[in-house]
Amino acid sequence: MSKKKALIITYYWPPAGGPGVQRWLKFVKYLPDFGIEPIIYCPVNPNYPIMDESLVNEVPEHITILKRPINEPYGLASLFSKGKSKTISSGVIPKAKKQSLIEKTMLYVRGNYFIPDARKNWITPSVKFLSDYIQMHEIGTVITTGPPHSIHLIGLKLKAQLNVKWFADFRDPWTTIGYHKELKLTDSSKAKHKDLEHQVLNTADDIIVTSNHTKNEFLTKTKQPISVITNGYDSHSIRVDGKDELFTLSHIGSLLSERNPLVLWEVLSELIKNNDEFSKVFKLQLIGVVSDDVVDSIYRSGLKQYVDVVGYVNHDEAIKFQLKSQLLLLIEIDSEDTKAIIPGKVFEYLISETPIVAIGPKNADVEEIIKSTNTGTYFNYNQKNELKSQILSYFEAFQNNELKVNAIGLQPYSRKALTQKLSEVLKKK
Repeated sequence: MSKKKALIITYYWPPAGGPGVQRWLKFVKYLPDFGIEPIIYCPVNPNYPIMDESLVNEVPEHITILKRPINEPYGLASLFSKGKSKTISSGVIPKAKKQSLIEKTMLYVRGNYFIPDARKNWITPSVKFLSDYIQMHEIGTVITTGPPHSIHLIGLKLKAQLNVKWFADFRDPWTTIGYHKELKLTDSSKAKHKDLEHQVLNTADDIIVTSNHTKNEFLTKTKQPISVITNGYDSHSIRVDGKDELFTLSHIGSLLSERNPLVLWEVLSELIKNNDEFSKVFKLQLIGVVSDDVVDSIYRSGLKQYVDVVGYVNHDEAIKFQLKSQLLLLIEIDSEDTKAIIPGKVFEYLISETPIVAIGPKNADVEEIIKSTNTGTYFNYNQKNELKSQILSYFEAFQNNELKVNAIGLQPYSRKALTQKLSEVLKKK
């Protein structure tokens, strides 16, 4: 029996790095096992802020990948400030009081002249190319994944022209995403975003989201079916010789300006001052893009000699850090908007056999995942004493060679199990 064809329209694809690319890279890997033939459509000349060549090796050999040129404004912006253009495109936005005139101008232009985002120029040529391709190859299912949310507008137009079955996958929310507040949007621009969001949510045949909070938000905006399919973990063959000899607390991924847990830096500083044994073996490792604001806060807390800012590493190296660390750190901004955010790294954390120390808003989706899988502890920003006590408890277990994890209920978060769930959503129409 021939497989059902599904055209997947995505901006992020290897060699792009970061969690955004891995969701559909893994779905594509397993979809053929469930009777679906994936066809990828992505840019041939994208402006990826993070590159990871190792992910190219994970692309299945026999899938069809369509690539077309994209015209992005970051090249023009880099003529004025290459470094600031790359920084902003990677999501690291300085605090308003520290923004230069160039940064303020770039954010205003990005927010108000490129709606919904800076990839909007790809919409029209993509619709023209894909409408012919879809009809020629008799494709009945189209999937768009955002951000960037301009990708969904390609699906919106293809739906209108061809009446294909369209599934809109939201890896993050749209108008309630935290960085929208940093884009200096005018009232008119905010209204345009909400109108485009409304069109997408009420035209797509099915909405796919990564968290229950996003589903609950979208339920107030549309009556279309909404399916929650989280990100997940995949099996790998990476091994390490053992855990670090030092008491390493490692954060994998970006630490943006607003993702700056001052309460944690205070706790670590106090533990170092008051516990000689702790101060001799403690090490804070930051693996990924880290804003200057976060580094400054850490230094001001007296932790400069205890922190190692490693920077971005490829996916395989990131897994090695997870496996070798004594504790893994998960940080989310303390706001209502971020309760829906479940970082992709969480699921790799779950299978690392390394305890997780998480700090974020109360009743976030990720809190339930960590607690239900027994993989670590979750704290709100006002739980300083509890956080300090738990890190000290982990340290004592480390000293006694008893620091370990007894995880439960992980299988539903495997990439293959999640792909099976996705296949059921795609076939139900």
